[in-house]
Amino acid sequence: MSKRNGGSAIRVLLAAASAVRRAGLEALIRQTASLKLAGSLENTRNFSQRLHDLDPDVILMDADRAHPPESAGVPLVVLIDEPDAAWTAQALRSGTKAILHREAQMEEILTAIQAAYAGLVLLDPQVTLSLASRIRPATDPADPMTEDLTPREIEVLSMLAEGLGNREIASRLGISDHTVKFHISSILDKLNASSRTEAVTLGIRRGLVLL
Repeated sequence: MSKRNGGSAIRVLLAAASAVRRAGLEALIRQTASLKLAGSLENTRNFSQRLHDLDPDVILMDADRAHPPESAGVPLVVLIDEPDAAWTAQALRSGTKAILHREAQMEEILTAIQAAYAGLVLLDPQVTLSLASRIRPATDPADPMTEDLTPREIEVLSMLAEGLGNREIASRLGISDHTVKFHISSILDKLNASSRTEAVTLGIRRGLVLL
């Protein structure tokens, strides 16, 4: 495979909060001849500057679900526990090239790094199914045309379906009550719904909410 760095090993920047996870992934990279460890980070503080200094070809990140990571244009491989469809969609839009389960096998991780470096997208089968399940089916001809919800609005709608109140939603998402009210107002407007219950019903009908 032709590499931008003159045919040498793919430079991988590792980011993992867990020291145990970080050590295991470092060992995987070091024992693979086609890869080279460009750096190993405990957190993503000053991440943009570190990217500039270390100049990796690919980022391998052991992530949480707080928010999809940003890669500043560098191909990103993410290891994560059961991301939902909204998180996945936002991560892909942010430049993530591969998403695997945190317990993925060594061969799967290596394949994902190679694919990401080649500019390909690779998703764990369960992640793909989760994303596909969110694709809206053809709307009922009797339903009025509605505007698409944003990934965050779909998250809020899903929490409404769980019966959560504004404060619980705000706490779970780490946002203010005011922002939750704004999202709910936008959801009602886009779905042409007159109440939260109607919005949830319409969301289920259109495949936006999974029970």
